[in-house]
Amino acid sequence: MDNIGEAHAALRSGKFVLIFDSDSREAETDMMIASDHVTFESVRTLRKDAGGLICTTVPAEVSGKLDLPFLAELFAESYSKHPVLKGLAPNDLPYDTKSAFSLTINHRRTFTGIPDADRALTISEFAKLGKRVLDLDAETAKKEFGMAFRAPGHVFLLNSQPGVLDDRKGHTELATGLLKMAGMFPSATICEMMGDDGKALRKEKAQEYARRFGIPYLEGAEIIEAWKKWVRSR
Repeated sequence: MDNIGEAHAALRSGKFVLIFDSDSREAETDMMIASDHVTFESVRTLRKDAGGLICTTVPAEVSGKLDLPFLAELFAESYSKHPVLKGLAPNDLPYDTKSAFSLTINHRRTFTGIPDADRALTISEFAKLGKRVLDLDAETAKKEFGMAFRAPGHVFLLNSQPGVLDDRKGHTELATGLLKMAGMFPSATICEMMGDDGKALRKEKAQEYARRFGIPYLEGAEIIEAWKKWVRSR
């Protein structure tokens, strides 16, 4: 079984996969798991062993139905009322042209929303809603979303691009594409791996972690190449 196959098997079993984007982009390794397999134990692992920001990706078909804005666009619409936001425009990102950040949410059954169990509930319930969304009309989908979640919250949503890896090569799209190719609901929960030196965990250290715990480690280029073949075969 090749690396992609091993990653798909791990994801279907509710296990983690590590993804390194590229040396020419963020040069970071993200730990990922399928959102519909998230438990408080997996959130704890992301928090302790990865240590970056825990985020949940949203496939474009879901973000479109729910009308989930990109946060930068939401800020831009508020420039006239809050001019300070214009000065904060993310027009100088050193690694990309656009941020994937959307809203932050908590499930309404959480208390503060930040404990591992709270975040796991928010993520898993969002995945359940996401699976139902495409069978709902837009108004019903948005109503159910509003009834189940509040914002702001402690789970950071990341909007994937409509063309996934045809449009963008970030961790959001790499994780989304990997799940699509596995035939799974394409929402991943991801977190950057941090080092003890104040920087992102070095690639070699992330690979060592993957070997120690038997976790598939993928290069972004592997996923992109597999994606191209998968798209051509459809």
